[in-house]
Amino acid sequence: MNRLLTPWGETLDREHPLPEYPRPQMVRRSYLNLNGTWTYTVEDGDEYSRRRTGAITVPFSPECLLSGCDFQLRSGETLWYERSFTLRSGFRRDRVLLHFGAVDQSCTVRVNDVPVGGHEGGYLPFTLDITDALRDGENRLTVAVRDVTNGGEHAYGKQKYDRGGIWYTATSGIWQTVWLESVPANYIKKMRLTPDFDNRCLRWKIEAGDASGAHITVYMDGRVIAEDESGCCPIPADCFRPWTPEDPFLYTLEITLGEDRVESYFGMRKFSTVDYKGHRVFALNNEPYFQSGLLDQGYWSDGLYTPPSDEAMLHDLRTAKAMGFNMLRKHIKIEPERWYWHCDRLGILVWQDAPSGGDPFLPLYTQYLPFIGVRVKDAPSRKLGRADEKGRARFERDLEEMIDHLYNCVSLCLWVPFNEGWGQFDANRIAEKVKALDPTRPVDHASGWHDQGGGDVQSRHVYYKPVRLKNDGRRVLALTEFGGYSLPVPGHCAEEKSFGYRAYQSAEEWMDAVEKLYREQVIPHVEKEGLSAAVYTQVSDVEEEVNGLMTFDRRVTKLDPARMAAINDALRFSK
Repeated sequence: MNRLLTPWGETLDREHPLPEYPRPQMVRRSYLNLNGTWTYTVEDGDEYSRRRTGAITVPFSPECLLSGCDFQLRSGETLWYERSFTLRSGFRRDRVLLHFGAVDQSCTVRVNDVPVGGHEGGYLPFTLDITDALRDGENRLTVAVRDVTNGGEHAYGKQKYDRGGIWYTATSGIWQTVWLESVPANYIKKMRLTPDFDNRCLRWKIEAGDASGAHITVYMDGRVIAEDESGCCPIPADCFRPWTPEDPFLYTLEITLGEDRVESYFGMRKFSTVDYKGHRVFALNNEPYFQSGLLDQGYWSDGLYTPPSDEAMLHDLRTAKAMGFNMLRKHIKIEPERWYWHCDRLGILVWQDAPSGGDPFLPLYTQYLPFIGVRVKDAPSRKLGRADEKGRARFERDLEEMIDHLYNCVSLCLWVPFNEGWGQFDANRIAEKVKALDPTRPVDHASGWHDQGGGDVQSRHVYYKPVRLKNDGRRVLALTEFGGYSLPVPGHCAEEKSFGYRAYQSAEEWMDAVEKLYREQVIPHVEKEGLSAAVYTQVSDVEEEVNGLMTFDRRVTKLDPARMAAINDALRFSK
C-alpha cells in the first residue's frame, strides 16, 4: 500500500493527538487526556512476536501510519499497552473514572497491577472506576487487547485481514481517546434527552445512584429560558426554534445533581414519515423533506479508523455541505462522539448503521443472487453468516448499547441494523426491537436487499445497471446506495489496483456521468415514485476503492462543489 498522509496527519502532534474534550454531550470541568506516546508489546508464545515491542501513538491502531508502528495484530496475539500518569493537584474528588472511546476488540485493564475491569466489542465506549487502585504520585496503566477479525461473535464491520475491493485493512487496539475524570460519590452516569416537537418541550431523565433532586436549566444564546425538575421542560413559545440542516440551532443546558454538574445541548426536531402525493416520505418537523446523502465509510489514509484530527472530521463534513448534501450514511461503523456533535451543529442528518459481524457470509446470497433480483428469507442460518446463537445474542446486545449511546444525537434520523444481508437474521423482529428502544426515529430494516417487508423503508441499492424503482405503496422508498463511479487520481491512490462500479479516467467525463446519473435516473423518481432519499457512494476513496468524491488522503476534491450543489438543489419535494 502507498503511504498517504492527510494534511492533518502530516502535522500531527504525537505527544498530544486529538486533545479535544471527547464527549460534547456530557461535559464536566474535570478532564485529563491520556492520548500520546505509550509503550507496547505483542505476545503469542512465538519468539518473534514476544520481541515485538516499542512506542505507539494512542489512539491510533498499530496497523495505521500515524501509530508509528505499522504491524497487523493477528488472532491469538495479545497487544499490551502501558503508560504512567500522575493526577494533578486538586483533580481527585470522591471517584476517578477511566474512559475509553473504543478498543477493538476485547481488553482487560490494570492500574498499578490491580485489575479494574475490561470490555468486549470494538465500537462502543466504556468506563471503569479506578479509584481503589490509585496511589499517590505516579500510577501505571496497562491494557491487554485481543482481536479476532473475519468471524467470531463480535462485530468487525468492513475489516478483513485479506483486504481488497470493498473490504479494508483490519484495525485493532485503542482507536479512540483515553481519558480520566473525577466525580462526586453520587454522580450523573447517563442522561436521556427527547425533544417533543409537537408539545414543545424537552423530556429528560438521568441515571445515577440517587437521581432525586436533579435540576435542568436550559439556555438560548446564553440566557436562561427554562428550568425544570419534573422530567418535562417546556420551551417558551417565543424561544421555540426548530432544528433543521438549513438552521441547525442548538439549545444548551446544564443538569445538576448535588455536587455534580454536567453541560450538554439539544435541538428541537422531529423525524417521522408523512404522506406526499400518495406516497410515504421522510419528514422533518412534520414536513416532507428529501434527504440527499453520501455513504461515509469513516476511513482515513493515515489513521484508518481514527481521524487524524478534529479539523479533519470537520473538513469532510463541510465539504459535503458545500456540495449540497444534507445527510451522511455512517456505514458499518460508529464514530467518535465529536463527529456526531459536529453533524449536530453544522446541520447534517445522520443515518446510523450497526457494525456488521457474524461468520463469513456465503457469496451466493450476499453478492450474486441479489443482483439478479432473488430475495431470500433471513431466518438464522449459515448462508448469511448467522448460524451461531452466541453471535446473534452479541449483535442484539451491541445494538441496544449503540442505540442507548447515540440516542441524544440531534442529527441522527434513521437506524440501519442490517446491510446487504451481512450477518442479517430476523430483520422484521429486529426492526420492531429498534422501534421499541427508540420510537422517535424510522428504521431501515434491511438496507440493499433481502427485504423482508418490515421497517419504515423500502431500501434499494443499485449498481452496474440503470436505476429503476417502484414504490411498494406502504413504506418510504429510498435509494440507499448507488453510483460509485471510480476515478483514480495519480499520486493519491493507496493501491495500484482499483475498484469501482464504473470506471473513468477523465475528471470531466466522470463528472458528466455523475450528473447524468442524477438528472436522468434519480431526480425523476422523486415525483414519479415518491423517492425520499438518495445515498451516493461515497465520501472518499478507501484503499482500492477509488469511487469517492475526494481522494483517500483528502488532498483532492474530484468535482466542482458548486456543480454538485446545483444537482442537489433539484432533489427536493415540490410544494
